[in-house]
Amino acid sequence: MPIIQIHLIKGRDQEKKRKLVASVTDAVCSSLDLPPKAVQIILSEMDTNDYAFSGKFVADQDDPYGEKNKS
Repeated sequence: MPIIQIHLIKGRDQEKKRKLVASVTDAVCSSLDLPPKAVQIILSEMDTNDYAFSGKFVADQDDPYGEKNKS
């Protein structure tokens, strides 16, 4: 029975998390030929003050994910 752990920055609504969990479950079931009840998923949400990359906390970065210039 696979246990998948996904770390996310806080802020996504419950519907987006439902969609994520359903999509991941489908992919695992398809890849490993398992029933959905065999798949466990743990979502861990972090505050931007608790996650850093490039040597800075996300909360301290102006545009950490490059979304300002998206078309």
